Amino acid sequence: MLQKIVSLAALLFASLSFAQTTTVTDVLDREVTFNAPAQRVIVGFYPEDYMAIGTEAAYDKVVGMSKYIWQARSANWEMYTQYRPSLADIPGIGRVDTKTFSVEKVISLNPDIIMLADWQFKGLGADISRLEAAGIPVLVVDYNAQTLERHVKSTQLIGVITGQQERAAEIADQYTKNMTLITERLAKANLPKPRIYTEFGASGVNEIGYTFGKNMWGAIATMAGGDNISAPYIEWWGKLNPEQILASDPQVIVVTGYETGNGDDAMLMGQGVDKNVAQARLAGFKQRVGWSSLSGVQNNRMFAAYHGACRTIMDGAMVQFYAKALYPELFSDLDPEAAYKDFYKKYLPVTPEGTFMTQL
Repeated sequence: MLQKIVSLAALLFASLSFAQTTTVTDVLDREVTFNAPAQRVIVGFYPEDYMAIGTEAAYDKVVGMSKYIWQARSANWEMYTQYRPSLADIPGIGRVDTKTFSVEKVISLNPDIIMLADWQFKGLGADISRLEAAGIPVLVVDYNAQTLERHVKSTQLIGVITGQQERAAEIADQYTKNMTLITERLAKANLPKPRIYTEFGASGVNEIGYTFGKNMWGAIATMAGGDNISAPYIEWWGKLNPEQILASDPQVIVVTGYETGNGDDAMLMGQGVDKNVAQARLAGFKQRVGWSSLSGVQNNRMFAAYHGACRTIMDGAMVQFYAKALYPELFSDLDPEAAYKDFYKKYLPVTPEGTFMTQL
């Protein structure tokens, strides 16, 4: 018994001594000081990335989170909560975009650190000062910008928070190698850039959905060597005029979706979505008024992607998907779907089953 007590005390001492005061520079070039690895963490965004980089055990230290972004991917959330029911018990802190974020709730959870997305940090405004005045370090990461620099930096920062720097370095290195392969091959081939249009198809065929300029799918399209037709008109995200879509005549069209949408013609993609259903929904977009004249429709270069696989360290597979859609011969050796599932196999405790990318 004495030996067990001594061993337990040694273990506790080791875990306490391992945490040390650490100062990092976040994606906004802010110096943030906290005890790392953190013992009480609030995850504001990127919950799957946090687990992939920090391991499943990192969620033993999560005391609060903004759940909606995960719950919006309903079947994905269900997959995780079936595997780890305790995720559902983590207190929610509300949403920044709907002004339901609760500073009081965050303070009551007594976190060592709160991790926010860049857009959340900017949206909270003066509330950031209230959090910092309460002694809560605020660290900003950003996968939404969809740049190699911020993807790598954010991954490294999550590695520090969770004490998984080596794992973070491995994941960041893999992402960098993937991007380098694509950009170097594109540079060497020096081919004309195909015009591409991406739309979030949750609203269905009869309503033009959001498209993307500099970030998210817009940035992915550009990184993959495409000429994003939305970029001149949409800075971040918004709706493109239907007449402008026709005038721009995209040669490649990508419609994205979640597991659920608005109406029986919404684009469906993701966990539990049958491939035949996804392709039938995608085919419906060919019937839009005027779209029969588009090159992408006439040449059947229409694709669909899982909206939940964007703005994440896992989206290297989606960059591959776009590159292959744009340049099928140049990237014929890539298998984006296998890359997506291999990431889960290596870094996450669940196995996704469904349709995450497809084409007509």
